[in-house]
Amino acid sequence: GLFVDDNQTVVIADYHNHRIMQWKNGDTTNGQVVAGGNGVGNGLNQLYYPTDVLIDKETDSLIICDRRNGRVVRWSRRSDITQGEILINDIECWGLAMDEQRYLYVADTGKHEVRRYKLGDNIGTLVA
Repeated sequence: GLFVDDNQTVVIADYHNHRIMQWKNGDTTNGQVVAGGNGVGNGLNQLYYPTDVLIDKETDSLIICDRRNGRVVRWSRRSDITQGEILINDIECWGLAMDEQRYLYVADTGKHEVRRYKLGDNIGTLVA
């Protein structure tokens, strides 16, 4: 998955390299690792086949489908932060979206459903 913010910053879930990459302001040569990149694993500083990512402008953070770890995680975009926090556990996350009210929509391929979550809640409302 990929996400482009209002400043043309592009973030990509680099699935096979277990990391999230970012490119700023059309600079196509200087991508940087902004989450994961510490090998495959289930530590809070690692990702395992991330499938999607979005930027939460309100908290200046990345929200990531950490597919094989069965979780949705949030990583601050501050440079001194080197690990994420778990938002949702026990989910086969494939895709993410956020609406203007900051509800998070998560596609769960294991349960064949989409749920809407209020950030901070780990129980979502079935929407599809």
